[in-house]
Amino acid sequence: MLVDSWCVRSIHSAAVLVDYAGNRSMTTAQALAGTGLAAADLEDPEVEIDIAQEFRIVDNILTATGDEPGLGLLAGFSVHLPMLGSLGIALSSCSTVREMAELWARYADLSFAYTRFSLADAGDRVLVRLDSEAVPARVRRFAIERDLALVRTVQRELLSWDVPVERLEVTLPYAPVYEAVGVLLGIADIVYDRPADVLVLRGADLQRPMPQANAVLRRQYERMCERLVERRRARIGLAGQVRALLVRRGGAVDQAAVAADLHMSVRTLRRRLADEGTTFRELVCETTGMLAEELLAAGFTVDTVANRLGYASPSAFTAAFREWTGQTPGRFARAEQIAPRRNGSGPERAKSPNPHRD
Repeated sequence: MLVDSWCVRSIHSAAVLVDYAGNRSMTTAQALAGTGLAAADLEDPEVEIDIAQEFRIVDNILTATGDEPGLGLLAGFSVHLPMLGSLGIALSSCSTVREMAELWARYADLSFAYTRFSLADAGDRVLVRLDSEAVPARVRRFAIERDLALVRTVQRELLSWDVPVERLEVTLPYAPVYEAVGVLLGIADIVYDRPADVLVLRGADLQRPMPQANAVLRRQYERMCERLVERRRARIGLAGQVRALLVRRGGAVDQAAVAADLHMSVRTLRRRLADEGTTFRELVCETTGMLAEELLAAGFTVDTVANRLGYASPSAFTAAFREWTGQTPGRFARAEQIAPRRNGSGPERAKSPNPHRD
């Protein structure tokens, strides 16, 4: 499971976003507000950032330019194969389109993608699913749009022909701009308001050979990708892996389930978290608070947020939120609507919230 490596990103991805922001009449300072990054960081290839910093850049773009459909698609067209480094070479060296797609799904964490990719056979069709569950609701549409454009752009630089997409199902509602973009992506049939984001491909098309197939190069650069994943995994530590899992599950998950996902016992999980100076409960409280702020800022009601985060009642959630931030959820939400946050500081937190779950 590469859940943790998804949280650590190359600075190149942020640099592409900042360039995109510049094309939307934003300054670098505006794009980086609240990220803790400086303009000089964008030019240092050794810098790695947290996914939350990149999502803050996206949030800054949406706040400054208007959260309109299509912004993510335009950003996705800015990503090109050479930017993917070792992953790009590994992809180009695959023997078939299917092998290339499977390698992409395995190491998409090393690309600029925000969603997670998976392939599944359905008769003579192959379903490519984009899972955006771990992406904050505020930036999710941008993320889905960007990844769809990114995948097609990179694919076109790998092949001299478009892999035909029989149908695209998206969770997004219809917007007129999607018709024009469907033409650009070569996708005629787009179905909106679906429960999942899925590309429906013909299995036979994925058996076609890649033009630069080289088994030796593929193995060499795939090993380099694996080493990079392992290095990022070591950097983020077990606490980071737990946080990422909690975010994906919406904060409502017990310790046994997390331990099982990480292939260890509950006792081992507790011991290793203690070695890192934290506990499972502290991580749950921290993650729950972050998700609560995001959901409230996105316009969800207090009752809805309390239910989604697993609180026993709205009043229990309100008490925990007040203890954590010094204000009620309603007051926080109203402040967000009046003056959307442009930095990552937020309210000072005296304590982590106590979920008071049943």
